[in-house]
Amino acid sequence: MKGSGQVTGRAVLPALAEIYSKLYLSPYMDDLKEEYEAVALCGKEPKVKSLSHFHADDADEMIYEDTPAGEVLAVTLSNREDFEMFINIMLNKCVVKEIPKTQGAAILDGVINWNKIHAHKKEFILSELAKGINDPDWNSEFKRFTSDKRNFKDAVIILSRGPYSAVSAADIGVTDDEWLQLSHTIRRYHECTHFICRRLYPDKIDAIWDELTADAVGIYAALGRYDISMAETFLGIKDGRYTGGRLENYVDDVSNAEELAAKVHNVLGQFDMLLAGMKTPDPYEVAIFLEEKYDELSVYLGGRS
Repeated sequence: MKGSGQVTGRAVLPALAEIYSKLYLSPYMDDLKEEYEAVALCGKEPKVKSLSHFHADDADEMIYEDTPAGEVLAVTLSNREDFEMFINIMLNKCVVKEIPKTQGAAILDGVINWNKIHAHKKEFILSELAKGINDPDWNSEFKRFTSDKRNFKDAVIILSRGPYSAVSAADIGVTDDEWLQLSHTIRRYHECTHFICRRLYPDKIDAIWDELTADAVGIYAALGRYDISMAETFLGIKDGRYTGGRLENYVDDVSNAEELAAKVHNVLGQFDMLLAGMKTPDPYEVAIFLEEKYDELSVYLGGRS
């Protein structure tokens, strides 16, 4: 993707729309189907470049994250309606669907970036003309260029703002403002960790382990260290017992959360010991380190599916 730094505030949505033109389209437009196909699927310019269906916020942010699995664009939209609108346009093909209020983030891995295609076309034609080829075969070059999705598809993470894991600032022991900032860091690194693990370990998927690892990386990024108490608070675990919280999202029946809580408590205890001496300034090294420890710790969770 090779982005150029960070954009903040009300400049974020216009900057994003210049990269992904379909953001100019509203799910409530007339004749949307034809316009969507032209812009999203064929790379045509929108008839009208309006972002009136978004609110924008001074706390919005977009930043390019360099991870072990490649570059990813992390976008934070602070207004909840903007967050949901972004998902409906970019992920749901400009169709309004209900976004669960518990969903605070999403990963879009494989977003077409028509700017990259248009830029390559211009470069290709100029190169061919410089060789004396007056009728460049762009159709053939287009097929070659787009045969590798790395040439024209981006990875985007969309984030909302709010207390992480529905935990209050009082539960963490910080002020509301401090907790919102910490939550933002945890959420961003949590989602980036999912991106890393899905790309580097595509055949190793375990929802519970992946959540524990992503939380660990997020906490490490926010605090500069691991905090087992915070990790267990996020999941609703205290003294190895389930007290109500996010952990129940990973079981078929809430009654099974108690047994899972004891297993997770043991795994997090191992995390605590393993990460106690880690001093790396790069939180993503924590992600790779923990992934490489999975086989050693799998006895606690019963193995990956």
